[in-house]
Formats: sequence, structure tokens, C-alpha cells
Amino acid sequence: MRILKNMIRQPSALFGLVIVALVIFMAVAAPLIAPYNPDEQMFDGLTLEGAPMPPSAQFLLGTDTLGRDLFSRLLYGARTSLIIGLVANGIAVTIGLMIGILSGYMRGLVGNALMRFTDLMMAFPALLLAIVLAALLRPSLWIVAMVIALVNWVQVARIVYTETRGLVERDFILAERSLGAGHFRILFHHILPHLMPTAIVWGTLGIATTVLLEATLSFLGIGVQPPTPSWGNIIFESQSYFQAAPWLVFIPGAVILLTALSFNLVGDALRDILDPTQRGRG
Repeated sequence: MRILKNMIRQPSALFGLVIVALVIFMAVAAPLIAPYNPDEQMFDGLTLEGAPMPPSAQFLLGTDTLGRDLFSRLLYGARTSLIIGLVANGIAVTIGLMIGILSGYMRGLVGNALMRFTDLMMAFPALLLAIVLAALLRPSLWIVAMVIALVNWVQVARIVYTETRGLVERDFILAERSLGAGHFRILFHHILPHLMPTAIVWGTLGIATTVLLEATLSFLGIGVQPPTPSWGNIIFESQSYFQAAPWLVFIPGAVILLTALSFNLVGDALRDILDPTQRGRG
């Protein structure tokens, strides 16, 4: 409740919270809100010339190149993007947290090997690595989530490693060791709780990156495959109509931008609230 109250006092954080809550609500309630089936190709969804219909009272955001309602597809696309964002980022944070805490605590051969592997993964451009992995594997919702998780954990691991190195030298850890506490107890009862604020902040900030990366992969045609709607493949399918039907590109693009910005605002606010060095400052 303290965190929520502090976030409500910040206009930017409140704006991000409202948008994030709205996107989540619309994704969960998509079957109730969507006026049409997202895959339904309607006879009156195209003009006599076969072009997409512009926004109107019947089609709030217009139709796509196949006569499907864009508003309905955006609602169901929010489900796809958020599922990938939450699952992929959750896996990435978990992997990064475990590798970072183990390498920072164990040091020696094992710790150095883990961090050198992390450095190797950081050397590859994330987008290029994701494209290669997605091209080698058959793209689907869960494969795309796994691919994104495999390229996004390295930043978390590096941050957690640095914090763990500082924690293991603290007096309370040295006292636990002198009392005969085992490695499991030290790791999961004393070090891990101190790292949870970092994991929460990176987990929130990483959702924005994950949503953008999923949209990029889908736009390139190696992400979530049609007919499953996602914000990225909606733009990919409509890019040839950029001039004739600009709403097919601008509206999904604006939704992606607004969602990513909102998660970043929430993540920044959480970082300021959970950072002990910021507590007590006006």
C-alpha cells in the first residue's frame, strides 16, 4: 500500500498505472468487448474496390486488408503481446537472477565461468540473436516467448552479480557464516530478499522491452504467425497499405508506443520508491 500511495502521488507514474491497467483489462475482457471475431472476414469490411474501410460508427478503428475489424484484432493482439511480455520477461528475470546470484556468491571457477558466459551473450546484438533463434525454430507464441527470454536475461544477471558481490562482504553475511549457516540459507534467506526490489524493477521495465521486441519480430514475419493477432503482425500485414490506409499502421504503432511508455513510467517509479538511497528524500 505504501508503494501504491507513493506511485499515485507521481503524475507520470499514475498515468502509466492507468494505461497499464486499461491495457490489461481490455486484454482480459477482449471476448466481451470485441464487437467482432478477430478472424472474421466480413463482406462489408471492404470497399467496392477491395480497399480497407476507414474508421466509422460500424468499425471504430476501420478494417484491415482482409475486411477484419481492426479494433477487435487489437484487443486480441493485446492478449498475445502481454502473454509474451509477462512470460518471456518472467523467465528472463528468473534466469538472470539465478545466474547473477550464483556467480556473485560462489566466485571461483564456477562464478567466473557463469559471468564469462554472460559476457559472451551480451556480445551478441539481442535483436540479431532473436532473429536467428526465431528463424531456426518454428515461430509460435510460446517459441517467441522462449526466444525473447533467452536474449533478455543478461542485463539482469550483470546487475544482480554486482549487487551480490557487495552483499557477500556485508557484516550480517559474515556473521551468518561464522555461526555455521549453510549456503542455501545464506542465499535464499539473506541475499535473495535484498535482491527482490531489483528483480521487481527490472521485471517491470523489461516488459516494455519485451513487448517492443515481440512486435519487431512479428513485424519481420518471424514472430507470432497469422491468423493469431499480435500488434506487430498487424502492422506487418498492413505495411503495403501505409499510404492508402494509414490507420492500419499508425493505430497499432501508437498502441505499442503507449504501452511500452507506460510500463517504463511504472518501472521508473518503482525504482525510485524501492531504492533505499531515495527513501526520506523530498
